[in-house]
Amino acid sequence: MFTVATDIITITTGTPIPVITFQPAMDRANTRDGSSRKQRRSIMPNGFGSFTLVFLMDVQSHHCQVVDVNLTEDWHKSTIPIMVVNEKEELSRCSRYRLDVVRNLSAQGYIPGRDVNLTDLEQEDCVDGWSYSTDIYQSTIVSEFDLVCSEQWKQPLTSTVYFLGVLVGSFFSGQLSDRFGRKPILFATTAVQTVFTFAQVFSVSWTMFIILLFFNGLGQISNFVAALVLGAETFTGNVRVLYSSLGTCLGYAAGYMLLPLCAYYLRDWKSLLLASSAPGLAYLPLWWFIPESPRWLLSQGRAEEAEVILRKAAKWNKVQAPRVIFEDYSINKANTHLKVHHNVFDLLRKRDIRTTTLILCLVSFTTTIGYYGLSFSTSQLHSDPYISCFISAAVEIPAYISSWLALRYFPRRLSITSTLLLGAVSLYLIQLLPQDLPNLPLTLKMLGKYAITTCCSMMFAFTAELYPTVLRNTATGTCTTVSRLGCCLTPLLLKLSLYSKYLPYIILGTLAVVSAFAALFLPESFGRPLPETIQQMHKRERITFRCISRKETSVPTEHLDSPL
Repeated sequence: MFTVATDIITITTGTPIPVITFQPAMDRANTRDGSSRKQRRSIMPNGFGSFTLVFLMDVQSHHCQVVDVNLTEDWHKSTIPIMVVNEKEELSRCSRYRLDVVRNLSAQGYIPGRDVNLTDLEQEDCVDGWSYSTDIYQSTIVSEFDLVCSEQWKQPLTSTVYFLGVLVGSFFSGQLSDRFGRKPILFATTAVQTVFTFAQVFSVSWTMFIILLFFNGLGQISNFVAALVLGAETFTGNVRVLYSSLGTCLGYAAGYMLLPLCAYYLRDWKSLLLASSAPGLAYLPLWWFIPESPRWLLSQGRAEEAEVILRKAAKWNKVQAPRVIFEDYSINKANTHLKVHHNVFDLLRKRDIRTTTLILCLVSFTTTIGYYGLSFSTSQLHSDPYISCFISAAVEIPAYISSWLALRYFPRRLSITSTLLLGAVSLYLIQLLPQDLPNLPLTLKMLGKYAITTCCSMMFAFTAELYPTVLRNTATGTCTTVSRLGCCLTPLLLKLSLYSKYLPYIILGTLAVVSAFAALFLPESFGRPLPETIQQMHKRERITFRCISRKETSVPTEHLDSPL
């Protein structure tokens, strides 16, 4: 029997991708914990993709531009009205005193505030444009295309368009990956993300920018899902759990933390986009090194190609491959022509699969809207946006480590339910704290994000474990598509704080409670092999509270009739 494993490299979206440093291919060459004796791991975290808009779409301080006219110094300083916002005085962002009136008063020698009551003057819109502060950013999309005042509605729409691209990409890439293979879709969507990110630099209008942004988002989540499934099907045992949790997520978090560092030194939006697209050129040549998933090849009846990959892995690691790898291939070869292509409707045809899919979609939706809602609501933890972004990212490190430990030692349903309830309790308690303790609500927000992030990380691995090879990428893509509806609704959710300060947290907490109890009706996949066919899918059973101790092995036993 063969087990194939590859190392991972984290691409610009924070997505680990298998590369060609093979581990020993035969089970007898593996160590007791299921990993290889020759294991080297290379991680290059560049998780810019998901949160680049935090800096690209940030709103600089601005006010109406005053063209160079013959005004005295006093009138030049008084042309912009003073407004009171949140009990603080600041210059009006969207209006100024009529410039022709101000010019006449200045020419007549009147002194503002002494000879003229400024509140009696007529105001006008910023007909000459705006002047933007460069204290934090040199330029952003907002300042480049003047997305302020009457055009302010374009700010949330920009983020929504990006997430719509993510939604469409995750839906179709899953089905295409199950149809044409993990590797082609992985590299195709990686190329799409790289090319359109680079093309955004040359945007000459907001419309052009959001069209390119849509295709950028289409590629971003698609290569994440394809890489996740490719690794899950290639690794076995604890190594697969490590890849699906720490491998995919720690690289993402590290890239997320690097984002504010790069944004700090690249203060204009074009430079930041160039930095985000450049790493993509480095991993596109890996097409000639990364193999296709042997499991997928077998599911398509392409046993000869799978055997070539396994023999190459054995040769690379200097182990002897058996003379016959797939003993039953010649028997079943005639049946490969009867192979049926599966699609998203197969997730709804049978009652058990339909129930599992709907619950997973609900839990994925809850974790995604909770993750992005808490990430963006805590973006103002500090007056410096770069520090705010770093704090929000740093919380994810212990969350991903916790998810790896939970995936390795505890049942999936217990872990998912526990983390969701922890997040719900944290969010409910925020409204009960006294106002004179500002640090406690912040602590609960971070605890809530820790719990939701932990659950979100586990859901990637859990979803991949529940479905057979013929449906795995379609199911993962479908659940990701539904979850991305949460991304699109996040701006609207946060807007509810205008009506009630704690309403977004109450909604997120309620969703977490409902999803926690729904997760109890999912099948358990802990300690079990990946199903190869629909008939081998795990069935729902009574909940058990067992865990694996360090003295016991947590390596799932492969199917006896599976060459992988």
